[in-house]
Amino acid sequence: MNTSAKNCPVVEMKNIVKRFGTITALKNVDFKIDQAQVMALVGDNGAGKSTLIKILTGIYPPNSGEIYFEGKLVQINSPREARDLGIETCYQDLALVNLMSISRNFFLGRELVHQFGPINWLKIGEMSALTRSALADVGIQIHSPNDRVGSLSGGERQSIAIGRAVHFGAKLLILDEPTSALSVAETRKVLKYIENAKVRGLPVIFITHNVHHVYLMADAYTIIRHGEKVGTYCRGELSENDIADLITGQREK
Repeated sequence: MNTSAKNCPVVEMKNIVKRFGTITALKNVDFKIDQAQVMALVGDNGAGKSTLIKILTGIYPPNSGEIYFEGKLVQINSPREARDLGIETCYQDLALVNLMSISRNFFLGRELVHQFGPINWLKIGEMSALTRSALADVGIQIHSPNDRVGSLSGGERQSIAIGRAVHFGAKLLILDEPTSALSVAETRKVLKYIENAKVRGLPVIFITHNVHHVYLMADAYTIIRHGEKVGTYCRGELSENDIADLITGQREK
């Protein structure tokens, strides 16, 4: 990354508008995230936060507005284009294959192979070793890379998705409700993995409606309500109750 890119936001979205027929889902929303920052994107169900992220990841086109990635104006027309830029997204359903091993899921779509004529043979041993090493680098310990993903807990499955994104050089990690439906112990592990990613310099957008996790983890938080940006606040500016009141509309900006 060049010096100018280091000195500008990883992502800056300006005046984003999205309409679905007669419904305006986003109204001139601005959003940005800086290097090595955990930015929470919070709001009630239907507030518009998922729509904003789907625009950033190429699922929806905006009706108007601009997106800058590392200081350059970009058009992101598909999830593949987002990934090519270095934007990795871990959704609630995680897109992991339960019947495959951890290492096969880790390298899914990026398999290491030996080529013998028209036949490709998977480098199972090498992928297993790299999976264990890569996960350990971000503080994730596994019993065996050959275990099936379907045997893992929700928190462990999240850890695989996070570790995979870090290993393959993501420049921005987006986590969609990563602690939803997890136990307290599992949630603590996932929050620790997020902290480890930040320490490695990876910026993280943390989409959640859990005010406590926002207050605990985020360096800053952008609040959206009814398709409009309420504001962006730095850690310590507001109390947990203040954040909750801004989300629900009991307090104005």
